[in-house]
Amino acid sequence: MSQEQPKRPQAEKDPIKYGDVFDVSGDLASQTIAPKDAALMQAKEHQILGQTQKGGPASVMQSAAAVNVRDGNVGRGELSGVAREQGVSVLEGKVDGQRVITESVGGHVVGQFVEPEIPMETPSTALERDAITIGEALEAAAVAGAGDKPVDESDAAAIQVAEMRATGKNETKSGGLGARAQSAATRNTRTVPQSDKTTLSDVLTDAREKLQGDKAVTREDAEGVIGAELRNNLDMKTTPGGVAASMAAAATINQNRNKG
Repeated sequence: MSQEQPKRPQAEKDPIKYGDVFDVSGDLASQTIAPKDAALMQAKEHQILGQTQKGGPASVMQSAAAVNVRDGNVGRGELSGVAREQGVSVLEGKVDGQRVITESVGGHVVGQFVEPEIPMETPSTALERDAITIGEALEAAAVAGAGDKPVDESDAAAIQVAEMRATGKNETKSGGLGARAQSAATRNTRTVPQSDKTTLSDVLTDAREKLQGDKAVTREDAEGVIGAELRNNLDMKTTPGGVAASMAAAATINQNRNKG
């Protein structure tokens, strides 16, 4: 007759602290992420950005706080000492024509991202015939300063969204431009020599011919592409002269032409 092994007592799980998920130090690093901290950051993001950024500080804080509540480390209505005494903030600024968003808890930066600035006006649907199209904007990225940049996940994500906006289809077509970009990004992670990596120029040259459809770039198109590039970039920055920057420039030009 086999003897039943005694069960080991379950160890208490340590709470998720700010220092576990953000590059911070000092008092904040040792603070447990609480539900009201996350709620405050979400409210600030909505106020400045109009939405909660996927993969941004509020999203990370919400996930961590949910785990801490589940494990009994904090109460559902709890607020950390640092957040209560020093506050939570999301600030917007401009540097060299770029929009800079800085998110902080108690004066400690927990997230920052940079994106091209696009004028707030939305162009009418009846754009002039000489408006820049998504395909043309992608081709511009191929010959811009970032043309020699090896394709990575942020580039692939941006190209996929651009393709979907151009074709009006909510999917990445097999063998299409987005699929090629993703294949290039995957291949580049496995290719060590820089000279052997697939570049933006390799993928985006003759983009108009590779797309199954095309349309004039609008502010909404540019914002969708910018968001995709940001969410898939660890530094939360768009590439100067890259896909998002080219789309932002095209949208701005189209809006200015539409005003005239």
